[in-house]
Amino acid sequence: MMPAVQDTAVHLSDRHFRTIAELIEGQVGIKLPQGKRLMLEGRLHKRVRALNFSDLNEYVDNLFEADHFDTELTHLIDVVTTNKTDFFREPQHFTFMRDVAVPELLKSHGRKNANLKVWSSASSTGMEAYTTAMVLDDMTRNGYRFQYRILGTDISTAVLRLAKTAIYTRDVLAPVPEQFVKRYFLSSRDRSRGEVRVAPELRRMTHFMRMNLMDGSYPVDRDVDIIFCRNVLIYFDKPTQRKVVEQLCNHLRPGGYLLVGHSESMIHSAVPGLKQVQPTIFQV
Repeated sequence: MMPAVQDTAVHLSDRHFRTIAELIEGQVGIKLPQGKRLMLEGRLHKRVRALNFSDLNEYVDNLFEADHFDTELTHLIDVVTTNKTDFFREPQHFTFMRDVAVPELLKSHGRKNANLKVWSSASSTGMEAYTTAMVLDDMTRNGYRFQYRILGTDISTAVLRLAKTAIYTRDVLAPVPEQFVKRYFLSSRDRSRGEVRVAPELRRMTHFMRMNLMDGSYPVDRDVDIIFCRNVLIYFDKPTQRKVVEQLCNHLRPGGYLLVGHSESMIHSAVPGLKQVQPTIFQV
């Protein structure tokens, strides 16, 4: 029996897969095990077609050409990053922010009309940041006196474009309380499009920029009140997790909170000075 021949038009060679995996881990800290190989190949075909290469391996062979490496690296990062997100994902975090974190932070600010800063450090398409904006705006409507600014950062330029436009399909609003849907979303004039857009008063309070959590320093204020870093640390190895969490904590004001995903609740054990308040909520 003849051995099976790998279709080079569809599959990466072992060498080319290792090249991509090592590049991505070095650039953004994300590991690509063999189990992710088919996913990677499937997602890369669009780039192969866009650049008129004959197959995936030719794409990798040309990836490091000096005249387009930086540009193509941005596209490659967009391809491999997973951007699962929802409005009001892990809703207990937003309940905690409303009932505990913000009231305590306002006391510690020690003045009226405090300016709260919240950072969504892996913001994806912006749903986490805009959920935060809805909760904070609702608090100001219910008697709390403070200003707020929200920063969203992500490594993927593709999701940041979506976050900045703040246009979503109506079906993603299922987790949003009905009164918030009516107050904070505008429907498309063309009803057949099934689209909504976040209201301008929330968009004005929310800023997005590209940033890599693997960078040696972050261009972010060092007196942030609340940082969300949810469901991204799981893609890093332990030393990288520690490094990222330490750097994030350097941007929290004393008493500030770090909120992580459910599968990341043990990260505090590696970072001195980080106090666990709840399984996925920490305070400096």
